[in-house]
Amino acid sequence: MKVIGVIRHSQRKRVSREEFEELLSSAGYEVLDIIEQVREESPRYNIGKGKVQEIKVKIEELKPDKVIFANRLTPSQAYNLSKELGIEIIDKWQLVLEIFEKRARSKEAKLQVELANLQYELPIVKEAIRRIKLGDKAGFKGMGQYQTQQYLKHIRYRMGKIRKELERVKADRAVKRKRREEVGFILLALAGYTNAGKSTLLNALTREEVAVKNQMFTTLGTITRAFKVSRKKVLVTDTVGFIDNLPPFIVEAFHSTLEEIVQADIILLVLDASEPWTEIKRKFLASIHVLRELKSLDKPIIAVLNKNDLTTPEDIKDKKEEIKKLADSRGLVIFDVVSISAKLNDLDELFDALDRLILTLPKFKLFEIIVGDIEKVPRVLSLLNSIGEIVEVKENEETRILAYIQMGMIKELTKLGVELKQAGESKELEDS
Repeated sequence: MKVIGVIRHSQRKRVSREEFEELLSSAGYEVLDIIEQVREESPRYNIGKGKVQEIKVKIEELKPDKVIFANRLTPSQAYNLSKELGIEIIDKWQLVLEIFEKRARSKEAKLQVELANLQYELPIVKEAIRRIKLGDKAGFKGMGQYQTQQYLKHIRYRMGKIRKELERVKADRAVKRKRREEVGFILLALAGYTNAGKSTLLNALTREEVAVKNQMFTTLGTITRAFKVSRKKVLVTDTVGFIDNLPPFIVEAFHSTLEEIVQADIILLVLDASEPWTEIKRKFLASIHVLRELKSLDKPIIAVLNKNDLTTPEDIKDKKEEIKKLADSRGLVIFDVVSISAKLNDLDELFDALDRLILTLPKFKLFEIIVGDIEKVPRVLSLLNSIGEIVEVKENEETRILAYIQMGMIKELTKLGVELKQAGESKELEDS
């Protein structure tokens, strides 16, 4: 399908033409032309009246199937443009949803995409009804007044039904997550801009072969796999990639998926180190915006500069410093900034940062474990190594072990008949 793309830049902010072209390509469009304008938003058309006439000439000349805007259009703007240009008009977010529809594989992902589409259509259908009442005969996609109103009812009914189904998925996932925590797993979430290499990193960490493609929004659902950091059990989850100005209706539709970020112990914010600093900065801030929307900025965050094999050590050093300065200037707490190459399995800096971070998590406390039965010592030590870190072992008539352990594992340890005391306290914690 052939299209003309339109980008409106403001004086304060430029839209990334390269990213817009990549979105168009990911959706499978043949781009005939990209028309750009620098001006503040027009309430009627988004772009200026003169630019609308220029596009009309281009439509007559190139015969595209539709015109796609890189900017978000209000329902009124989309209607006015469609009426003036006589062609289908969509904006960036409808374009993103088209890509989502192509990528969705699981039942959950398909439900989330459908919900996002319905949320996108809702204000457009309301606008169509408003215009019908004002005497304009054009309804939604050629529907009359009765059909448009019936479709509005269908949208609301279907949205309610999908939300209930997604709540069930969310509840099931919460049960699984609780069980994982009970058996001592640390929960780690991969977050960041689309196509930064999150799936490649998941494969490198877990030695799995999750599908990896050099395209936007490869992952729409959640993919969770296990690995170990210094013998401690970790579950890492890959989630849907972010994009600049990700609208609230997409965040809401994908909330059951993005919930994995909200519930994680640690967030790895993945960035493409091979890109220019201006792009890294833009994508870092866009990702932070989504994390703020998810109320997840209180989580420990490690910024991960991926693809360091595509640039120089000096460039990596400079970008690390810039990220730290940027985070400080925005009042963000970043535990560390590391560089890796997921493709080449160069993950040393990341593992070192995780090693330092894990035992500082609120779920870890320093305990004294007293084992009276010598035959149970090997089993206790094995369990402690998988759920924490042993500091010291003293053997006399009874074995005393000083170790950092996860609070959620206290019951598991007490099942072995050991005595637990939080370091520095004499109070027994068997009933905790």
